[in-house]
Amino acid sequence: MKSSRLTVSFVFVLCLLSCAAAVLAQPKQETVAVIVTPDHPDWTYRIGESVEFNVTVLQFGNPLDGVEIRYELREEKMPPLKSSTARLKNGTFKLKTDGMRKPGFLRLWAYVDVDGRSYNGCGTAGFEPERIQPAAEEPDDFDEFWSNAANELASIPMDTRMTLLPDRCTETVDVYHVNLKNYGNSRLYGILCVPKSEGSYPALLRVPGAGIRPYGGNIDMAKKGVITFEIGIHGIPVTMDQGVYSDLGSGALSGYPFFNLDNRDKYYYKRVYLGCIRAVDFIFSLSRFDGKRLAVTGGSQGGALSIVTTALDKRIKWFGAYCPALCDLTGYLDDRAGGWPHMFNEYNGRYHNKPDKIETSGYYDVVNFARRVTVPCLFSWGFNDTTCPPTSMYAAYNVIDSPKSVYLVLDARHWIYPEQSETVNGWLENKLVGDGSVTP
Repeated sequence: MKSSRLTVSFVFVLCLLSCAAAVLAQPKQETVAVIVTPDHPDWTYRIGESVEFNVTVLQFGNPLDGVEIRYELREEKMPPLKSSTARLKNGTFKLKTDGMRKPGFLRLWAYVDVDGRSYNGCGTAGFEPERIQPAAEEPDDFDEFWSNAANELASIPMDTRMTLLPDRCTETVDVYHVNLKNYGNSRLYGILCVPKSEGSYPALLRVPGAGIRPYGGNIDMAKKGVITFEIGIHGIPVTMDQGVYSDLGSGALSGYPFFNLDNRDKYYYKRVYLGCIRAVDFIFSLSRFDGKRLAVTGGSQGGALSIVTTALDKRIKWFGAYCPALCDLTGYLDDRAGGWPHMFNEYNGRYHNKPDKIETSGYYDVVNFARRVTVPCLFSWGFNDTTCPPTSMYAAYNVIDSPKSVYLVLDARHWIYPEQSETVNGWLENKLVGDGSVTP
């Protein structure tokens, strides 16, 4: 496993602002920066080892002296172990802790008020994260359930409908809006980008993060000689005005990750997971696809779908996943962080901590799909992620037996730095159109 701590630069953000909304933006840049760092450069410790957190508060790049801060020390997503205040000396404060007695993550939050505004920052120490094991239980009939579902999908004609989007086409790439028949009499929509030049090409399936939005397709990768297919998951066209998706997100599709959680056959993600297989079916139906080189990638919910698709469909040869969601969902029932959408945390558990919903979650928990991954894969995430807790992501990562690696960006919350995109996309590109020798 390789790790790298990167300096802050202009980034594109994958940030889940609520249980069902994902927004691409920049991380919030403010005049006051609250920087929290553990004292090991790699932020990683042995179980039982002490850790000293360093808090620095800067305004316009200058240390703030004598300012009072509030801080909370907690295992991620758990109640505070310690809460207090301190006064900065030369703009800094240090807190020494006893560490953790089990594998996991210890996080220090620091808060400060400056000129009437509130600011915060966090830093996270990992304690032998490679030893984290899942809390999620695997249903005895997990394979049978998904085999039957896949067979049911295979019996449904694809009924492909493709519409050329002339205003999106380039001199070298044709772009289409695709409409396919999916599981449960629904439709699957996406954007297909195909190189115009004659020949056979590899393909990349892009699966989406959480939320409801339009999609533009991956034209840049298609320019490099890769067929790309970017899908939505909600059974609605992906070329409508943003206002339509905003209305759905705050209306009919609000809270969709919890829809029908009490029934494994009707749960929202059954159609979603099978839709990813349908997308692979479509790629294999394309005359320009070489029939061999196929990868899948996505972030957050898309990171989860990358793992799920690879586990369910052995036609996938590689995948690259950022901060995967839906991992180790029942972690909260084991007194530790569980994965997004946090259905069993202190708040949501009041509605969902019930035997039938816990049982259903086992059929959809990414941990149980990760056990079935057999191809090379590359992940990337940060220790400070508060949407997809690293405890949950390592729970899935640690059960994968195939060649794997994590490109760590330690201070990242739920966003993606350019270096992450360059690393993961470069790795995928090399597998698809290079000699496959690049390692992250």
